Amino acid sequence: MFDLPTDLAADLVPLSWLLGVWEGTGVIEYEAEESRFAGEFAHRVSFSHDGGGYLNYAANAWLIEGEGDQQTRRPLVSEVGFWRLSRPATPADAGPGLLPPLELAAPRTADDVEQLRNAEGGFDIEVLLAHADGVSELYLGQVRGPRIDISTDYVVRTAGSKSYAAASRMYGLVDGHLLWAWDIAALGQELGSHASARLARAD
Repeated sequence: MFDLPTDLAADLVPLSWLLGVWEGTGVIEYEAEESRFAGEFAHRVSFSHDGGGYLNYAANAWLIEGEGDQQTRRPLVSEVGFWRLSRPATPADAGPGLLPPLELAAPRTADDVEQLRNAEGGFDIEVLLAHADGVSELYLGQVRGPRIDISTDYVVRTAGSKSYAAASRMYGLVDGHLLWAWDIAALGQELGSHASARLARAD
C-alpha cells in the first residue's frame, strides 16, 4: 500500500503514483546497422520529491549476462531528470537560475491543478532527462490516471555520442507494478520498439 506524502505539492498529485523506488527486469530487442541487440536487463528507477512542483528522477540499468552463480551485470546507461505538469511560469515561481520569485503567492491548490486538465481528461506533462552517454531529451505528453505517454520534442547530444534522434515512452501502473516501454529512433533506424520492463516497488 502506498501512502501519499502529506507535504506533496498539489501539482504533483497526478504523478504521485510514481513516487518511490522501483526495481525489476526487462528485455531489450533492437535491430540496427545489421546487428540485433537482444537480452535481459536489471533496472532500478527512483521518483522522489523535495517539496517543489516537480518529481526528481534517477534510473540505472545493467545488462544481465550468464546464468546462476556465473551471472554478471554490465552497466548500460544512467539517467537523471525532472517530471512536472505543464503550466506557464508565473512571478511566484523561482528562476531562471537562482533568481527568487518576484512575488509571494498562496500555495497552489487542487482547484488550481484542475484548471490544467486537458480535453482528454488528463494533464499535459514535461519530462527533462539527461543520459550518462551524452544525450539529453525533452519529452512532452500526458498523464491520465495511472498511465503516462510521452514523446521527445527535442533531443540534444554531444559530438561523441551515438546517433539518437527521437523516442517515446509509456508508463503504467498495473496490479501494483510499474510497467514501461521505450521506443527509440537510433543508429539510423526509424522509431521502433527497443525495451520494456516490469518493476516492483522496492521501498
